Amino acid sequence: MAKRKHRGEERVVDFGGLFGGLRGLVEKLGALAETGEEVRKSGEIAGPGGKIRGVYGFSIRVGLGDEGVKIEPFGNVRADERTGKAVVQEVSEPIADVFEEEGYILVIAEMAGVGEQDVQLDLRDDILTISAEGGDRKYRKEILLPESCSPEKMTFTCRNGILEVKLAK
Repeated sequence: MAKRKHRGEERVVDFGGLFGGLRGLVEKLGALAETGEEVRKSGEIAGPGGKIRGVYGFSIRVGLGDEGVKIEPFGNVRADERTGKAVVQEVSEPIADVFEEEGYILVIAEMAGVGEQDVQLDLRDDILTISAEGGDRKYRKEILLPESCSPEKMTFTCRNGILEVKLAK
């Protein structure tokens, strides 16, 4: 606790909660850095009648070695560029992971309610664009790949809302 004077009054200000939360975050990031793990948090915003209108979240991944910290948001809740207020967009951005394997690049995206017939992929050099629409859910995401790939050497499957795209190197 700290004591501050404001207009002749002495006030007690408690920074313990703020610093305690920051300390917890720093400790968690330190533990992640040692193990190369990932943390994901998400939530939902319901509209009238309890129907889910918005999904938001983030993924924090701390890589081993030179990879550093990567924070990736997902969902369909974004800040309006003009007002800064949260708005629910019609299209969600799925969470996706990119893995470099021996001979190919593997992209995995989570898109609940989507089947293989609902997925559209567009590959231009080192940018993969994923689009999908299943029922009342729409998804779109652009992913920067570690290197350029050929669309002719791309295969994909989508089962139970998990899209797997293999791109031969």
